[in-house]
Amino acid sequence: MALRFLGVMGFLCWAVGAMAQDVRPLIIAHRGASAVAPENTAAAYRLAWEMNSDAAEVDVYLTKDKKVVCLHDATLKRTTGVDRPIAEMTWDEVRVLDAGSWKGERWTGEPVPLLEEVLALTPEGKGFFLEIKHSPGIVPYIAEILAASPRRKQVTIIGFEFETMVEAHAAMPDVPILWLIGSSKNDDGTFQPIDPANVRKALDAGFAGINVSWRGVTPELVEACREADTELFVWTVNDPEEARRLVAMGAAGITTDVPDVMLRELRGAE
Repeated sequence: MALRFLGVMGFLCWAVGAMAQDVRPLIIAHRGASAVAPENTAAAYRLAWEMNSDAAEVDVYLTKDKKVVCLHDATLKRTTGVDRPIAEMTWDEVRVLDAGSWKGERWTGEPVPLLEEVLALTPEGKGFFLEIKHSPGIVPYIAEILAASPRRKQVTIIGFEFETMVEAHAAMPDVPILWLIGSSKNDDGTFQPIDPANVRKALDAGFAGINVSWRGVTPELVEACREADTELFVWTVNDPEEARRLVAMGAAGITTDVPDVMLRELRGAE
């Protein structure tokens, strides 16, 4: 089924190959092949591409000296053992840290990479989902990096902060934006449904659509996307049966820590 990002030329440029093969759903490697390799490192993205993922997702923050680095947390404690905010560290301080050992001895010495380094690893015809974390002032630096990259048309920007997505859209109107929306957990262990009105809110802001927690997906949300003629993307799904259910409902893209498993189970890839 063809993706419906009509008029969003950046997304279509990298999706053409998948569309021609009628590939559905798109399999997006969450922080790279993060179930195996240390997340948000060059090793994780190389492995994701070796697995033939359709796209990869990366998280970014800004350092004290205005370098855009690939990192999920606001501090480096979990992945490097250094309990300092990334916003208070320079690139020279960050680049020497070991961001791989926590995942296993084989990854010892794997560094925190720059955005441009990971973007350059992306093969032609593959997608790159760039998540902007809470990092004030980062948008102009991302815009500068994308302006210099031959992979610009393969990039989709994602993020939870609505106003940051508005800023990104204004700075890079040709780059598609997907608004990330989570689902809160109820006291009984269930999750709250995502309001279908968010689809129209995203489109009215000029975004390409929404990218949501799979736990909050409902038939009403899927129908809202269908009526608005935009695709629904979901995160982070590691259970093939759950992924099949979501695809049957209408999900066009599955973000996962295990892209190899999803490719094998959902598309029969070797």
